[in-house]
Amino acid sequence: MNAIVNQEGCISCGLCVSTCPEVFAFDEDGVAIANGQLSDSNYAAAESARMACPVAVIDIVD
Repeated sequence: MNAIVNQEGCISCGLCVSTCPEVFAFDEDGVAIANGQLSDSNYAAAESARMACPVAVIDIVD
């Protein structure tokens, strides 16, 4: 599974980065990006970040 961030809608609030820094980070423009595949150890945190996103721009896909 992978996490995907729709960068056009990202407001750079940082909730995803603080909730799951193993998966989410900021790019050079300060917009959130997702780094690689999810694992058993970080899936729950990534899902929490997805649900907490105030603009709902995070998806988790196969």
